Amino acid sequence: MVNIRATLPGQAKDRGRLVIGGHYDTKLVREFPFVGASDGASSAAFLLELARSLKGRTNPLPIELLFLDGEEAVVDWQGQDHTYGSRHYVQDAQRARTSKDIRAFILVDMIGDRDLGIRREQNSTPWLTDAIWSAAKRINRPEFLDEMTPIEDDHLEFLQAGIPSVDIIDLDYPAWHREEDRLDHVAAGSLQAVGDVLIAALPAIENHLK
Repeated sequence: MVNIRATLPGQAKDRGRLVIGGHYDTKLVREFPFVGASDGASSAAFLLELARSLKGRTNPLPIELLFLDGEEAVVDWQGQDHTYGSRHYVQDAQRARTSKDIRAFILVDMIGDRDLGIRREQNSTPWLTDAIWSAAKRINRPEFLDEMTPIEDDHLEFLQAGIPSVDIIDLDYPAWHREEDRLDHVAAGSLQAVGDVLIAALPAIENHLK
């Protein structure tokens, strides 16, 4: 398994970095052909487009784009059979005593659903969640819902290390881990909605991290 990182430069190099990530692996399914158009591909596509969108921006802090591997369980989601890439990333930072440099972590996962509905993830850091949902309301993006739900995902590894984190995910997706998770069940407009909100929320997030 391999994590991939790319960093957009920031003005303050000595105050750590903001990390935006998602997993690019897809679940190993032997029973049927599995594409993972939302569960895996949507977050990878989002990060690639975010890099293009932010490349000319002046960032107060460096922004690291993190493509995580090994989010999916090899067999079943229990014990530690999941989130291999994020666990390794956090543990590596803790061993190097550099975890304090990760000022906040924003996770995107399964954001391609044509009928996008993103609930507030209740384990996520409140101020970070509020900054994103406030931006969604400000720019009139109804895809971000006020209902709360708990989700086990890569962000939990960061939270356990004391790193402010938020999970942006639509798990209410009928094609999840099914053969139907193909391109005809996802929409570029859903990724656009998440991108619009995240970019609108960045100034408030960066201001909080000063």
